[in-house]
Amino acid sequence: MTADGSFAASLTAAYCVLEESLMAGKTGELAGDATRREEEEAGRGEERQPAATTAITVRHNFESAHRLPQLGGKCQNLHGHSWWVEATVAGEAGADGIVVEFHDLKSYLREWIDRNLDHGALLGSEDELVLALKAVDSKVFVFGEADPSAGLSWPTVENVAQLLTRVTAGYIRSRGLRGVRVSRVVVRETHVNAAEVSG
Repeated sequence: MTADGSFAASLTAAYCVLEESLMAGKTGELAGDATRREEEEAGRGEERQPAATTAITVRHNFESAHRLPQLGGKCQNLHGHSWWVEATVAGEAGADGIVVEFHDLKSYLREWIDRNLDHGALLGSEDELVLALKAVDSKVFVFGEADPSAGLSWPTVENVAQLLTRVTAGYIRSRGLRGVRVSRVVVRETHVNAAEVSG
């Protein structure tokens, strides 16, 4: 082979080595780009997922009479029920592992119910019995008279559920709890009749 031939062969060999090196680098770079894209997409996916919501429920019962004269029928008579309430609040558990402290929520709700509803009469603001029962110092909670029952004119089971939803929301506000909401309140006036408010 001539000097020119060996130079050409060396040049061709060097070119092949360089080309292989560049191809290997490009392949590695492309693989790195793909890996970075996968990691970024996975990271974005994690960011998009909302934090887990935890719900807690407290229960309480109370004995109260009510009547619904606007409906007619037997419910226009003053009659009593053993009411049950289940209040559920939901939010993201804090670093301490709780959404709200059970005892605090139970105490607040039970105290409000016992003070305002238990062993009393639940009547509408237009009910003729309101004045008569108040005149004999009977415990009466008047629906539609003031907050938290404003706009709830009669003590239907649906309105009792709305009322206790508002009371539970008042607890959340009073404690300054951020990211916590009332998710569900169920009120049962009998074993077969219930109303539910969902948030």
